[in-house]
Amino acid sequence: MTKFLSAALLFCTCFSFAQTKPQSFTVKHISATIESDGVLDEPIWETAESVSNFWQYFPIDSIPAKKQTEIKILYDDTNIYIGIKVETAGNNYIIQSLKRDFRASGSDNITLLFDTFNDTNNAFLFGINPYGVRREGVISGGGFNRNGFSVSWDVKWKGESKIYDDYYTAELIIPLTSFKFEEGETKWRFNSYRYDTQSNENSTWVNIPQNQFIVNLAYMGDMIFEKPLPKSRTPLAIIPYVNALSQKDFAENDNKNSLKFGGDAKVSIGNSMNLDITVNPDFSQVEVDDQVTNVTRFEVSLPEKRQFFIDNSDLFSSFGGRRDANPFFSRRIGIARDTADANIENKIIGGVRLSGKLNKNLRLGFLSIQTADDVANEISSNNNTMFALQQKVFSKSNIGMFFINKQSFSDYDFLEDQDKYNRVLGVDYNLVADNNKWMGKFYAHKSFQPEGEGVFDGDNNPVIDDDHNLSLGAFMQFNNRNYNLFTDWVYIDDEFRSDLGFIRRKDIIKAVLGGERIFWLKDKAIQNHSFELLPMAIWKPGLNYKKTDHNIVTTWSARFQNQSRISVQYSNRYIFLQDDFDPTGKDDAVPLAGNQGYHFNRYAFSYGSDRRKMLSGFIESSFGQFYNGSRFAVRTDFNLRFQPRVAFSLILNYDNIDLPEPHSSADIWLVSPKIDITFSKSVFWSTLIQYSNQRDNLGFNSRLQWRFAPLSDLFLVYNDNYYVNSFEPKNRSINLKFTYWLNI
Repeated sequence: MTKFLSAALLFCTCFSFAQTKPQSFTVKHISATIESDGVLDEPIWETAESVSNFWQYFPIDSIPAKKQTEIKILYDDTNIYIGIKVETAGNNYIIQSLKRDFRASGSDNITLLFDTFNDTNNAFLFGINPYGVRREGVISGGGFNRNGFSVSWDVKWKGESKIYDDYYTAELIIPLTSFKFEEGETKWRFNSYRYDTQSNENSTWVNIPQNQFIVNLAYMGDMIFEKPLPKSRTPLAIIPYVNALSQKDFAENDNKNSLKFGGDAKVSIGNSMNLDITVNPDFSQVEVDDQVTNVTRFEVSLPEKRQFFIDNSDLFSSFGGRRDANPFFSRRIGIARDTADANIENKIIGGVRLSGKLNKNLRLGFLSIQTADDVANEISSNNNTMFALQQKVFSKSNIGMFFINKQSFSDYDFLEDQDKYNRVLGVDYNLVADNNKWMGKFYAHKSFQPEGEGVFDGDNNPVIDDDHNLSLGAFMQFNNRNYNLFTDWVYIDDEFRSDLGFIRRKDIIKAVLGGERIFWLKDKAIQNHSFELLPMAIWKPGLNYKKTDHNIVTTWSARFQNQSRISVQYSNRYIFLQDDFDPTGKDDAVPLAGNQGYHFNRYAFSYGSDRRKMLSGFIESSFGQFYNGSRFAVRTDFNLRFQPRVAFSLILNYDNIDLPEPHSSADIWLVSPKIDITFSKSVFWSTLIQYSNQRDNLGFNSRLQWRFAPLSDLFLVYNDNYYVNSFEPKNRSINLKFTYWLNI
């Protein structure tokens, strides 16, 4: 491991370059009063320094924005005050709805980014649209891709907008307690980006090349405070809830009525650490998971939506490889497998989470959650703990280490010795070169668990399996305007275990090489087009390094000036099935034979329309061979908007799998319509219907939400599920939930 890290550090120094001096502006300290009404009529705004001269990001990233934006920022000992003037071609604005935490692309809005620790790794995000609808979020991992972008984080602040003929203005008041920063700090890094649908223009204050994600934290200027920032005491937040639930399980003919109490607390430790506490948590306000069609042999990873796990989530979830070897996957907590090997809810008794900055360059994360036992389903009570440190090195890179422990402290007759605990220790090095063209990740993880049932040492303690149990990886990417090149190598030992992680499969050596050539066109209907070659291969050490998979994908894609997209793809695939496998999911199907290799080709076409339009959508169609048969698939996602109050979406997926006799063929449907109605900025109603014949489920989820105070809600949620074939009810529930955010 020492040689591994030394090589990574040496590689980093080879690609470190000096940066030019960033743009900057001064933020004046004031004592005047500002009202957040969207109208910039307070005289104090005339004294503020302007942030202007925005650059186009789309369609051309080398010219000034056609419609400019002016931002002014002031502060006192309590708040940050932001005044914004946004020039437009008219007032025919596109917005998604009146609901908070809107999606930025495809609508008119402006977003502000604050890197309060000047570490190019994490930032706070605040945005507003012409109707005064707000959103806030956090960015982690440097903002290099969408994996580090989340608007699930919530905090209290004020913001309003005012629309005029050819511009709109906005006023934001953000308490300093909403941020984390060092006492006495005199500078934050800052950037802003804006979507302008009428001019078909996206722009940023600091110029960002289009080959980089628009929230890339490597491209920011400096906001310099006139006076050092004071010590800021974030108030203690108590968030209690009451949930009245009535439900019926039709299969068991069981009716349940319950009244639950619990809540969360958020405690600030200094200016830069958070302590989150949860007791008897209830996550029923979270929207139901989107169902997916799965015709692979592997589990599907679904995103985390629970607020408790969101803040500083990268400290816990960014280790390892996101696709193949993620050692910590928070959705494992609160879910367990019953005696029928089905996933069911596992009650969380409570937990704590400490996260934030110990100093300017060192971050700490600690999480410990206790789950309850369910003896009837042979589920043990477990403590789930993770400890993580992340040290910044050089200007943008970091080294992280972690320790994970899942352990049962009680003896259960049904619990095997090898399942009494699982521990994982690891170290990651994340490389980001100063020139922003090179980035990479190198990691080494090792798991520890009892070797097996009935194996003990001389002191009657379980023997620990500490041979091998390794997960190793190396990823490097070069990204400039015309070329995107990367390689990814993964090794996962057959005996490696991470019970709190997402490990798609083990006993593999995986190699990926990717290359993309991008062509930028000026004054053409096509804004850019590219050719990409992506070969992947997997070998299995346990089968004498036999190649079990390869997938060679060739793609041509193009983006048009109106922001629509098109792509054409061809892939050649080989899969060696070790075990029998049925891709149709039918109970009586004859599976494909294991210990056999299958070669097949696939062709695909996709088109995404201009999301600024009232009706927009995406469609992908693919066809070709599939194991020893064929497969035809269609994926669609349509959106119809009657702004500002009604939005309708429809996801429709169809798979036709045709296999020769005696194997089964199947028509697999997933149909998911959703309607969102925003009666006002505080009252929302959404209904989601999901039909999946693969999962034999027709589900209805309807939720009425009243935000009666900042971050305080009253929910009325109705859930109903039916079997598809017989249309008989499975389970039904209705719950009324009250939650209140109280600052002390």
